[in-house]
Amino acid sequence: MLVLWITLERYRLVKDITTIENLQNVVKVRLSPKRFAHTLGVLDMARRLANHYGVSIEKAEVAAVLHDAMKERPLQEMQAMVMDAQIAVDSEMLNNGALLHGPAAAAYAKLELQIQDESICEAIRVHTLGSTHMSLLDKIIFLADYIEPNRDFPGVEELRALAFKDLNAAVIRAYDGTIRHLLDQGLSIHVDTIRGRNSVLLERSDT
Repeated sequence: MLVLWITLERYRLVKDITTIENLQNVVKVRLSPKRFAHTLGVLDMARRLANHYGVSIEKAEVAAVLHDAMKERPLQEMQAMVMDAQIAVDSEMLNNGALLHGPAAAAYAKLELQIQDESICEAIRVHTLGSTHMSLLDKIIFLADYIEPNRDFPGVEELRALAFKDLNAAVIRAYDGTIRHLLDQGLSIHVDTIRGRNSVLLERSDT
């Protein structure tokens, strides 16, 4: 009976995400008002960047709405979701919710919402740390998360303008800001952040 209930519940979820507005409603109940406002900000910025760079707006919308779907869930729930989806993470990620929520949200998209588009799930997965060889969609969600309209920090307006002129330069600057913040806080920098930044630098040097 429990298995049947879970199957029916998943069916209802999938049936209810036929529009981006319905998907927002599915996510809204999982998030605090502040986190949901951030999600809507990321959605707005992702739409604009996707339109500007000729990336599927529909894919950008789905990835933006779901990117923080697991952000406020217990760490144990994130871990279980990632393991169920067989998403590879290292021990540093597995024991840190701030790092794990991206892979966990990708797992949620796959398992609970049956989203099978790998480009969407990958953009969700890497939106916090980035990765090597990021796609345009990956970069758009990564950057939209950093510069969405609710963000307020020195230089954010200049970075928003740069995002529509040189996407890779803006991504590198976002990496730099994240790394500086981690250094200022005396926190470790995950290797994927370093590799992701270096990958975008190399990509720029090749053009």
